[in-house]
Amino acid sequence: MPRRSNYALALFLLALALWINAPGITQYLYGWWGRAHVGRLPGARPPRAGEHILVLSPHPDDETLCCGGFINRALNAGAEVYIVWMTSGDGFEMDELVLKHGRRPGPDDLRALGEKRMREARAAAAKLGVPPDHLFFLGYPDRGLRHLFLENFYVPYRSPFTRLDKVAYPGAFDPGAPYTGESLERDLEAIFSRVRPTRVLLPSPRDAHPDHQATSYFGQRVAGHSRQMGMLRYWIVHGGLEWPLPKGYHPQLALEPPPRGKGLAWRRFSLEAEEETGKHAAMLAHKSQMAVLSRFMLAFVRTNELFSRTPFPAAGTYPLP
Repeated sequence: MPRRSNYALALFLLALALWINAPGITQYLYGWWGRAHVGRLPGARPPRAGEHILVLSPHPDDETLCCGGFINRALNAGAEVYIVWMTSGDGFEMDELVLKHGRRPGPDDLRALGEKRMREARAAAAKLGVPPDHLFFLGYPDRGLRHLFLENFYVPYRSPFTRLDKVAYPGAFDPGAPYTGESLERDLEAIFSRVRPTRVLLPSPRDAHPDHQATSYFGQRVAGHSRQMGMLRYWIVHGGLEWPLPKGYHPQLALEPPPRGKGLAWRRFSLEAEEETGKHAAMLAHKSQMAVLSRFMLAFVRTNELFSRTPFPAAGTYPLP
């Protein structure tokens, strides 16, 4: 009996692996279902000339994953696009472990990783056509933004990864600013005042990553201060249950709403072929991330992107926890 149970478990795991990677006929069935489902969503309002689009990105690469095609369309339409990176991605130890071939990274290694990811972000933005003076690096702690929002709004937070307690990266928006929620919010308010956005693309609080959730809350607070919540459009990168499927580069497939986004007011933003190509090129510029997460990242190069007009599900829907 134990041998039969082990055999059944092995078959189940094999079937699950095949479904997650969705090769062959499974991929085409999945693509057919995704296109049919996404095709029923209402279309997102395209960007127009004269708009000021502001993208709030928790880490270098999120701006491309969520919005690379939209950014490309906006610039071609005559809009201005600005990108804010809340952190420099300096807390991703797995990334540095791979780059260092298994050697455990220390604080200096992770600070160097932060600078590397800032360079990659600039290269990705250049691929999308965003001018260098429209890029803002805040330099707050990776994997620490929720602490800044909850426990460290006034008392400085010290990163367990870099050992920093203040903004220390060259080219940051406010060098020397303490790692507090108060400082981060003040920086965002200054950028909102400078950019005067007509539309802000930011993470949904339903995103599974704590930094993404905190970015959403900070963005909502700043927009709320000026009673401009209506200009916020939400996206999800960490959507739960292995989303998006299948992994890898499948530009002919649609991006369907994530499990964690159930009940959100999703809008479909369909991409032209050249916009997918531009998004793919920007993705490849994030070389350190591609070394670790290429199959996950490339799964976002699809025929559409998704934006919600609401941060939380409407009453009567029951999203995943």
